[in-house]
Amino acid sequence: MKALAARRQDRRAPIVLLLLALLLTGGLYAVLAPTSADATPVKASTNDIAAGEKLFQANCASCHGPSASGTESAPSLIGVGAAAVDFQVGTGRMPAQMSGPQVQVKPVQFDQDQINQLAAFVASLGAGPAIPTAEQVDPSLGDPATGMSIFRTNCAMCHNVAGAGGALTEGKYAPALDKTSALHMYAAMVTGPQNMPVFSDLNLNLEQKRDIISYLLYLQQHESAGGFALGSLGPVAEGLFIWIFGIGSLIGVTVWITAKSN
Repeated sequence: MKALAARRQDRRAPIVLLLLALLLTGGLYAVLAPTSADATPVKASTNDIAAGEKLFQANCASCHGPSASGTESAPSLIGVGAAAVDFQVGTGRMPAQMSGPQVQVKPVQFDQDQINQLAAFVASLGAGPAIPTAEQVDPSLGDPATGMSIFRTNCAMCHNVAGAGGALTEGKYAPALDKTSALHMYAAMVTGPQNMPVFSDLNLNLEQKRDIISYLLYLQQHESAGGFALGSLGPVAEGLFIWIFGIGSLIGVTVWITAKSN
């Protein structure tokens, strides 16, 4: 009986129980947690993957490494998913033109078939966000008014409430969204390029992402209801305009009237 009691009072028992509880919790979460549509694997042929690997070795391996595991000058691409490739290459950001605090946008260097092949190769290295389907980015399924509210809460502090972009720290910036496609808006939300955080389905679900896309496309397709938008930079630009041109015009008219009366 004493030996049995000693075994029960073993100091290692709480640690073992804690490890078992963590394993059980992780297993239950993996089984019961909702599957995110962001991580749907890309369906690509072996020919596309092989062609994408050739393109990668010729254009990307010098920075990201021959196995895409990253180097001192560029991050690993294992697990970033096809959506990240479609965004970075499809917007001209990659291959990068030069090093700096932020990768610059430039003309796209590949056609869509080549971009799809590169995406297929990178997706084959590890699971990640897939290129969205037409339904996922269909703005007609979203609500612009709801999207405006969500965008103001989650995105406007960097991109400006009208999506005009804005400066960040250390030479970085949030780009303007006035020419961004619906597909690339979605891809940016699920991959978090550059300084942008990742918005998975657990942060913003599919409907909320579509609402944001619908709002931003509405801004692209409609002129400012207030007239001249002044770059949509907000009250600072508007106030500066009023002081320089508004007050300046009043002073000029006053001086002119005074000179005429004399």
